[in-house]
Amino acid sequence: MKITRKNDLSLRLLEIFEALMRCQTTVGAAEDLGISQPAVSNGISALEKQLGFSLFERTGRKLQPTEDARLFLAEVEPLFSILRNIETEARELRAAKSGRLRLSTTPPLGHGALPSILSAFLEDRPNATVRYSVRRLDTVLQNVKMGIVDMGFVLGLKTHLDLDVIELAQQNMVCVLPIGHPLESKAVVSPQDLAGNRLIGLESHIGTTIRHAFEETGAPFDAKVEARYCHTACILAAQGIGAAVVDPYSALFASNLNIVTRPFVPETKIVASVAVRRGANMPRIAIDFIEQVKRELARKDPSGLV
Repeated sequence: MKITRKNDLSLRLLEIFEALMRCQTTVGAAEDLGISQPAVSNGISALEKQLGFSLFERTGRKLQPTEDARLFLAEVEPLFSILRNIETEARELRAAKSGRLRLSTTPPLGHGALPSILSAFLEDRPNATVRYSVRRLDTVLQNVKMGIVDMGFVLGLKTHLDLDVIELAQQNMVCVLPIGHPLESKAVVSPQDLAGNRLIGLESHIGTTIRHAFEETGAPFDAKVEARYCHTACILAAQGIGAAVVDPYSALFASNLNIVTRPFVPETKIVASVAVRRGANMPRIAIDFIEQVKRELARKDPSGLV
């Protein structure tokens, strides 16, 4: 159903009126708006015709606002305040300085590398808002698939049936040891070195990667303790329970604990990646954040060993 409306107020005419009230002369208003002086005068005449009352009294070459004009300005000013806010928001969105980041991440990245990267990213984005959740791998991927978040940062994932997976960096696994452990004096730690020492294993796909490294060298993998998360293994190691092979991001998070970190050989790579919905049109701020994460993760070994 089409509704016919008469005498709709033109936003452009309101803009001319606001500029004239602010600048107090047609010349000033014309310069402010980038239009001609006659265009200002014609615009005011058109607005007065639409409103049905006079806005200015013409005394010689001067325009004096009427009391109605002052009352009308009080009604118009909130509109222009809103428009200025919209213009500012649009500029910030174009520059990826505003918007909302919605991300989910597994603990190694969520507790290790991402917080410092996010802190630096937000320094010149005071109007950005963030939804940040740390979850299990399957929950992270499900959240991305359902559109609850725009991106999911994970370890050990290279492909996915329903999502696009973008590789960010590859780093080597490390060995964490309690301070005073017999292997602390070694420059690097191998599966053969760990044989005969109490070992903390992992109940995850990262744990599977570690077991393969042991199998390739012929060393037995005999974990006396098992944990689901790498940072949990670091906490157990700090209590003297045993040694653990973990990702370097978890080792970074646990660096203030009672542990030492050594390179693990043979080199065992773990890939950090971000999963996004296939074909999704992501916000510019999300794209820029992914690029910053990629730059920072590839900059150096997060464990600080190289």
